Amino acid sequence: MNQDIRQPLPAAYLSIDEATNASGFTMASDIHTCSLLKTLAASKPGGKFLELGTGTCLSTAWILDGMDARSTLVSIDNDASFLEIAENHLGGDPRLTLVHTDGEAWVNAHLREKYDYIFADTWHGKYLLLDEVLDMLNPGAFYIIDDMLPQPNWPEGHDQKALKLVEYLDSRQDLAITKQVWATGIILAVKL
Repeated sequence: MNQDIRQPLPAAYLSIDEATNASGFTMASDIHTCSLLKTLAASKPGGKFLELGTGTCLSTAWILDGMDARSTLVSIDNDASFLEIAENHLGGDPRLTLVHTDGEAWVNAHLREKYDYIFADTWHGKYLLLDEVLDMLNPGAFYIIDDMLPQPNWPEGHDQKALKLVEYLDSRQDLAITKQVWATGIILAVKL
């Protein structure tokens, strides 16, 4: 086995990747992480999906690629220019709702909603409002975060935040957790 992705890319992936490079966005999800996101999405037929941090929608494309026709995905971001890329490439997919908003405001306005799959790829739902987002998980739902191995773009001291996050997730009795030292460092949790 090797690290190569040997599966078809989502239809819009190459054009999204080109738009991402042109935008200067450097924090897009790793292709290995994206492949895992697709596979996990395929396990939730008819599921309710949430992506916190659309970015330029590379990961969004993979999640959609794994979802069935009955599933829905809400993806939020606070950067209108990135959401414009998402709208241009994926906006025609009726399963997808793109929301331009602040993460804290969105989470606080949707505390009673439940999801089968949450990919938290921004501060909210990962380092901020973590308990609130974890409470949005249905039993058996996935909670997925990446960038848990040291990254070149981490600010000074971020490694300690990441370690504290891992310790906290490990301490919770309502999650079954796997830490993967692969790609950018992935934590996959299932709500018990």
